[in-house]
This record gives sequence, structure tokens and C-alpha cells, in this order.
Amino acid sequence: MLHTNLKHIETKAEFEKLLSENENVMVCCGRMGPMCIPVYAAMTELKEEYKNVVFADMEFDIPDAAVIRNAPEARGFMGLPFTFYYKNGETVAATSSIQSKDQIINILDQQFA
Repeated sequence: MLHTNLKHIETKAEFEKLLSENENVMVCCGRMGPMCIPVYAAMTELKEEYKNVVFADMEFDIPDAAVIRNAPEARGFMGLPFTFYYKNGETVAATSSIQSKDQIINILDQQFA
């Protein structure tokens, strides 16, 4: 499990339940590495500001993370983390590699305003 202050997704079933029960979801799938930690930190700060979004993480190396690793939107992604934004269970944005807080805010505002 990742050591963050975010909701942890450990199974495909938990992932599917989270998407089915929440309109707006951001999931960061990564490791505790230098490109991932800043994204988790930004998400932790933003979860207080964006009450209409569920912020979650998923460990990249677990088998059930294939739901993100193998998603069509992740084709061609090279760097961790893989960050996905879902609205009503559908992917509306996806990024890879480090993202600044401002870049994340831009996507949140564009997709979930």
C-alpha cells in the first residue's frame, strides 16, 4: 500500500465500486518515487478544496492496477505516475509523469467544474 493520505484502492472491485458510487474521481497510480510523491502531495492539498472529487491512489505494481496500466488512454505513457480523471465512470482525462499542482487544478476545473 502507498503511504499517502489519500483513499487507497487495492483491488479491481474497489476501483469499480469507487467509480460507480462517485461522479468525479481522480486516481493516481504509481509508486513512492520522485515523480509520484509531488502528485500525491498536490492531491492531498486539493481534496480539501474540491469536495466534489474523490482523490485516490493505487499502487502501480499490484496485479489489479492493470485496470489503469492497460487502459487505452495509457497507451504510450512512459513515466509514472499514471493519473486518471473519471466522470460518471468514464475517463475524461489522463496524464503520465509528474504534474504540478497548477496542472492538476487546470484539469480538475476543466473536467469537474
